[in-house]
Amino acid sequence: MTALQRSKKRIIVFSGIGVLVLALVILVILGSKRETIVPVQVEKVQRRTITQIVTASGKIQPEVSVNISAEVSGEIIALPVKEGARVRKGDLLVRIKPDLYVAAVNQASASYNSARASLEKAQSDYERVRQLYAKKLVSESDLQAAKTAYDVAKAQADQFKAALERAKEDLAKTSIYSPLDGTVSKLNSELGERVVGTGLMGGTVIMTVADLTKMEAIVDVSENDVVLVEIGDTAIIEVDALPGKKLKGIVKEIANTATTTGLGTQQEIVNFPVKIRVLDRIDELRPGMSVTADIRTETKNDVVAVPIQCVTTRMLDSTGASVRNEVNSDTTSSINSRRHMEKPKEVVFVVEHGKAKAVPVERGISDESYVEITKGLQGGEEVVVGSYKAINRDLENGVTVKIEKARTPARGS
Repeated sequence: MTALQRSKKRIIVFSGIGVLVLALVILVILGSKRETIVPVQVEKVQRRTITQIVTASGKIQPEVSVNISAEVSGEIIALPVKEGARVRKGDLLVRIKPDLYVAAVNQASASYNSARASLEKAQSDYERVRQLYAKKLVSESDLQAAKTAYDVAKAQADQFKAALERAKEDLAKTSIYSPLDGTVSKLNSELGERVVGTGLMGGTVIMTVADLTKMEAIVDVSENDVVLVEIGDTAIIEVDALPGKKLKGIVKEIANTATTTGLGTQQEIVNFPVKIRVLDRIDELRPGMSVTADIRTETKNDVVAVPIQCVTTRMLDSTGASVRNEVNSDTTSSINSRRHMEKPKEVVFVVEHGKAKAVPVERGISDESYVEITKGLQGGEEVVVGSYKAINRDLENGVTVKIEKARTPARGS
């Protein structure tokens, strides 16, 4: 093969490679300009009734519950009630051995009687000396001494009288009676057990008497939700131990101080206890049962609403158009776009003539499925409700969409 033939062959080979490269470049350019079509599901915006609900969990407790504690120390010699027993106000609950307290009363009574006798004598002496002083038969110092003796005797009599009253009160405390009509919900002590009276550490809690006809749910509401709850809000209460039963309730009390768990850790939780009166009387309710309460904080009728998943966030420029986050940060267009961008705004995507349009909206209250739109929609628009990927990533202003299957709106509550 001559040099000329080899040269012609190389030219042909390189020309072929050039044609192939040019064809690939053209294919890439044409492929990049191919219109993106995003499949979506849509739903027409309707007006509906929305009830905002705050959900919280907690425990059932009686509205009125009294701990019966020993106020004096001693051995339990009578315990006529059992746990679960019904009691009436004034019924005997506990009797503590009274021997020591009877002796204390007798001793205090004797001391008081002696003091009274001394007082009577001192009073008689004082009256006699006062009469003599009036007749100038005794000196003023004699009168003053008689008056002092009388005052001392009176003070001692008062002191012994107070001691006698305390001794009688302690004796009375050896018998404990029910302060209300209710049920012995918890019995901690037994017959023959020795209990400790009220002191610095508090007396022994012998039992708890509660009115089980009036129950309440104490639930923990998060710090973000408690601002939505008001006294008088209605609630639906579900008790774990009573599946299928829904009880009506009403908020009666909201704590002013939070309870915090996991303080100083990543698992720190701040809740506010909320008391809900149970309006339905259910005999199966027991203190300590676990409950979940749906508190209905607000209801709005005939408002524009969309499914909750419709609302997403986008960066919008000064014209209201959404800006893709994927713009190269080194390009001039990216710098100019960032100059005109505002803070991320909440939007919904409306389908118009086969295109997606980002519409800024303002939201109001929401329930489990729908959110109120207070600004941005009028009703009747077709909004994108799916897929999640389309709403949160793929859709931008002007993107062509393909409606896969129109969604049938759920009936308003």
